[in-house]
Amino acid sequence: MYYVSTRNKLLNFTPAGAISQGLSREGGLFLPASLPKLPASALETLKEMNYQQRAVYVMSQYLTGFTTAELANFAAKAYGPEKFDTDEVVPVRKVDDNTYCLELWHGPTCAFKDLALQMLPYLLTASMGKNHDERTVCILVATSGDTGKAAMEGFRDVDQTRILVFYPKDGVSEVQALQMKTQEGKNVGVCSVVGNFDDAQTGVKTLFSDEKLREELAGRNTFLSSANSINWGRVLPQIVYYVSAYCDLLKSGEINMGDPINVCVPTGNFGNILAAYYAREMGVPIARLICASNSNNVLTDFLKTGTYDRNRPFYNTVSPSMDILISSNLERLLYALSGGNDKKVASYMAQLTQKGSYTIDEKMLRQLQQVFAAGCTDEAQTKATIGKMWQEHHYLIDTHSAVAFHVLEQYRAETGDNTPAVVASTASPFKFCDAVLEAIGVEEREQGAALLDQLSAVTGVPVPRPLAGLRDKEIRFDGWVEKEAMGGVVRGFNR
Repeated sequence: MYYVSTRNKLLNFTPAGAISQGLSREGGLFLPASLPKLPASALETLKEMNYQQRAVYVMSQYLTGFTTAELANFAAKAYGPEKFDTDEVVPVRKVDDNTYCLELWHGPTCAFKDLALQMLPYLLTASMGKNHDERTVCILVATSGDTGKAAMEGFRDVDQTRILVFYPKDGVSEVQALQMKTQEGKNVGVCSVVGNFDDAQTGVKTLFSDEKLREELAGRNTFLSSANSINWGRVLPQIVYYVSAYCDLLKSGEINMGDPINVCVPTGNFGNILAAYYAREMGVPIARLICASNSNNVLTDFLKTGTYDRNRPFYNTVSPSMDILISSNLERLLYALSGGNDKKVASYMAQLTQKGSYTIDEKMLRQLQQVFAAGCTDEAQTKATIGKMWQEHHYLIDTHSAVAFHVLEQYRAETGDNTPAVVASTASPFKFCDAVLEAIGVEEREQGAALLDQLSAVTGVPVPRPLAGLRDKEIRFDGWVEKEAMGGVVRGFNR
């Protein structure tokens, strides 16, 4: 298997080459030239495997040049009991007769990003070895809250790597900020950026195409790569948990082989729902992919109209990891919908840069709407859903999962489609204590790490171990810059 760029399919890379480089030189994203299909008996076989074994099976379809033994070693380290607090790794919880919750937050940073970012360091360092690359790789990350901490935890003190994270100043929750500011490790750096996530993400993308910076770093035997979902090594491990969810429903007898399911995903950068799309394309019987947005509803509008327009107000919401107006991974979907027309994709991306909008053609829109549905929530609906889930099911959810549960309810009411649905629950409610406490009726709320104990005391739900440890950690990183100064931070970090 080889990989191409969404903006230049004449560029052919091995899996190791695509993962090492992260982002194509002209700004395109790497993806497989063709998607593998699961054999007819694969789901029956996978049903009896544990999560680590499923990860090896699925990823091996995409990673020619990696041995099964290598991938098994990576999966054992990435998803073992010292990292995840449950043997299932990503348990599927039954909420009602036809609704299930895929809990993606049992890892070391209590967010779904752990599933990819515990695996990526192994894939990246192995890729460098296969390419006989002895340079130091500097990982640049733009985060809307969860990716940064998960990436630093994955790459902390990994040989031949350095990792620098940028996050929007005043644009993440208190707990998310604490997680990043207290990060341990001799090879990590953190800096907030004045602006929103899109400013940080655009800044990082610009640095990747900065020839002068690349030359300076080359003189120090260093090159840039990415741990954002623009790196294929981030998207691939996420495909696994959608395959795994279907297998768990089969194994528990909730569905029969071949029964369709719907999947509802809260998403801002589109990577998480894109992984579900790839699982569907591989052969998992997913009928509809339901994209859930908050007030920053650029994806909802796109999926309903075919026009992507980031020229709109930006809202800071209680679901900050979705406060995004430029959804990078959508580019990979455009490539698929266009039949691999890299020139068309490059044109759309140029329009987005120049005008802030583009409109796909009618054929692509029809294909899109055959698979995707979409909806959005406001702040009141998000908080009401958290309260409703707690009151009716005694199930505590975070703000992002609440967006998905509400959009699923909307979708069912509008369409009458009651196909069994899996909701991707992307973070522990303890990462967003203040909003969750408010949603369940607590008016007097604590500050900082004290919120963790307050939410636990009110609900009886224990604080996850990785978050409980924040109480006693020292603040290591508290700097900020204007977005124009991000390049100087990178230079200083790599001296």
